[in-house]
Amino acid sequence: MKLDLVNSFISWRMKKRFHQIELFMKYPSEVQNELLFQLLDFAKDTEWGIKYGFKDINTYEEFKTNIPLCYYESIQPDVERLRSGEQNIMWPTEIKWFAKSSGTTSNKSKFIPVSQEAIEDCHFKGGKDLLSIYCNNNPETSIFSGMSLRLGGSTFMNNKDNNSFYGDLSAIIIENLPFWVEMRSTPSNKISLMDEWEAKIEAIANTSIKEDVSSLAGVPSWMLVVAKKVLEKTGKQNLHEVWPNLEVYMHGGVNFSPYRKQFQALLPNAGFNFLETYNASEGFFGIQDLSEGEELLLMLDYGIFYEFIPMDKYLAEDSETISLSQVELEKNYGVVISTNAGLWRYIIGDTVKFTSIEPYRISVSGRTKHFINAFGEELIIDNAEKALKLACEKTNAEILEYTAAPIYMNDKGSGAHQWLIEFSKNPEDLDFFGHILDQSLKNLNSDYEAKRHKNMALKDPQIISAKRGLFYKWLKEKGKLGGQHKVPRLANNRIYMEELLSINKLQAVG
Repeated sequence: MKLDLVNSFISWRMKKRFHQIELFMKYPSEVQNELLFQLLDFAKDTEWGIKYGFKDINTYEEFKTNIPLCYYESIQPDVERLRSGEQNIMWPTEIKWFAKSSGTTSNKSKFIPVSQEAIEDCHFKGGKDLLSIYCNNNPETSIFSGMSLRLGGSTFMNNKDNNSFYGDLSAIIIENLPFWVEMRSTPSNKISLMDEWEAKIEAIANTSIKEDVSSLAGVPSWMLVVAKKVLEKTGKQNLHEVWPNLEVYMHGGVNFSPYRKQFQALLPNAGFNFLETYNASEGFFGIQDLSEGEELLLMLDYGIFYEFIPMDKYLAEDSETISLSQVELEKNYGVVISTNAGLWRYIIGDTVKFTSIEPYRISVSGRTKHFINAFGEELIIDNAEKALKLACEKTNAEILEYTAAPIYMNDKGSGAHQWLIEFSKNPEDLDFFGHILDQSLKNLNSDYEAKRHKNMALKDPQIISAKRGLFYKWLKEKGKLGGQHKVPRLANNRIYMEELLSINKLQAVG
């Protein structure tokens, strides 16, 4: 009875926030414009504020003129100063947290500044809104009667002199959550923040199987590892047999399409909910607000001002941006943000398409730097994910992980795309799988189709079935298990591919 009252009270509180969400859905431009000038006014006396004349900016056009676009490489010297203890550089309040992120598995790490405002008014707010939207769409929910199984990374001391830290964003959030959230979460913070990933998985499974888990939250690739460990330990067939009251999985970080079938098998109960988010080290950007469909509501009152670069005119830091009010449906845009952590006109590297204007809803279409364009084919992740999904449907296959890279032209003729795929369920015919993948890419991408014409620039794609556990082994060898680390899906070079093929060959020999 007590738990029912707690559930009802929290559900009621969450639904109240939904009215504020409706406000920015109704007045998006007004909310964004007001936010921009609040950010500029708050930071006008910082080094950046003085350097770029924040106090003299009165229009969006002046904002674009005064402040240059930037990648992480451009701001890295200032970030290093922040890490060493200097303050008031890009943001006026003290920066004590840095979200370590590579975006992919590259060796070079980024340390994204995370202010207290970003923690509370962006990331925490995003988590609360995720629950608000879920409660609004599911008024009979009992989610707060049980525990939330969440996955987190680890944090480390950055600088003892100024007591600052770095780590995965998920760990930073866990470190800063109020005590009452930990009371409704499993595992404990101590286990969640362990830095040895394989030991952490073991501890999460041992702890969580004793709890009444009603929700799951975490990156799909790593949640799948936890789920399989739980089933292995319990001998159960699916997660509902372990946790009868489990009703929702909240996921983000990577495209869910390759994982959907596997999770549906693990969570087969009718009416089970999957809820997607779009968040990153730099900010919390979108939430799936409709029960049906996979598009994401762009969240406009989290201390993030948005700009967009039309990708057909993309010129990196020399690009021309447009405001939210200027975007068009189904066009590919690079995302630029200015935030309440001191990122100014920062190109985050993601591309999106708008599926709706009233309100603004998006789908993540790929990366500005992660694509294959070795032959003018301009293959983006959005193309790859859709084509792979069709190939799986036609051949009764399921994919765990994959990566693709070009095979360059030589004196023997045309180049090709090489796909290294770890299947959780092998296709009935691998050659037919490759044929469907190729045809689907032609249908989705006219540039790819043109380059494939009569094999003039591109031959048939080469499909290699990876040995089981290949990508896990590769990530482990790089010390990048868990947290924010992901397998790079598309690369314009063969660096990742050659490393993976080498391990795959050794596994085959062994």
